[in-house]
Amino acid sequence: MTPPMASARRTDFHSHLVPGVDDGAHEPADSARALGRFRAEGVGQLITTPHFMGSLTLNKARLEERLAELDAGWERLARVVQEDAAQHGTALRVERGAEVMLDVPEPDLSDARLRLAGGPFVLVEYHNLQLPPNAEFAVAALRRQGWRPVIAHPERYRNLHASLAQVARLRDAGAFLQVNAGSLFGAYGRTAAGHARAVLAAGWADFVSSDYHCRGEPGVARCARSLVEGGFVEQAQHLSVTNPGRLLNGDDPLPVPPLETREARPWWARLFGRR
Repeated sequence: MTPPMASARRTDFHSHLVPGVDDGAHEPADSARALGRFRAEGVGQLITTPHFMGSLTLNKARLEERLAELDAGWERLARVVQEDAAQHGTALRVERGAEVMLDVPEPDLSDARLRLAGGPFVLVEYHNLQLPPNAEFAVAALRRQGWRPVIAHPERYRNLHASLAQVARLRDAGAFLQVNAGSLFGAYGRTAAGHARAVLAAGWADFVSSDYHCRGEPGVARCARSLVEGGFVEQAQHLSVTNPGRLLNGDDPLPVPPLETREARPWWARLFGRR
């Protein structure tokens, strides 16, 4: 019998549920199905994060145009959330954010709509899944502005060195790390899987989220279940419940212990498969 996780709602803060604004949900019906899948995985709190180019913040006209598009999509999603609550008798908490592309090193994130639930955290990614030279400079710049950057799916960067030296520099500059649940099971390929598992093994991952694009399964429950069955109960709790919940409330994440085992067989093969 595997030990149970503490009773609490999972929180996911990386998804693409706003219909018609990016490569996630196309129609409100897609958003409705996605909410059902999150419910099935025990997720009760969400921040949804449509793609947003950071350079738009430096052009007032283009910024207002994109935000108006996101506002209209958010209104459509809000109606879906209301219908979902009426159908199930309980409401999911769904907040607004953005996945900000750092196509410029110092975007202006003063508009609360660009930050996670309007708080101090901002979900960011680098252009074309490539870490630029001195990528940590952008993290330091955001910190100077008073924001707390969370790097989305660091394991997926194509030029990430096996030593994870770039990741270490991002952390040293003040970034937090969000690993995609699907990466751990090979959803983005063998290399990304290896990097994701290495980040977890080192105790560097602060959060696991879905990066859900309204296709397949979110995967956060599968990830938590695998960790618990492997004996890593505290890590599962912190990654999918405690730390994302703290982020939603504006608090820094708690440290996540490294994944340590005395087994000769690699722990990741037992937990997530060999891919």
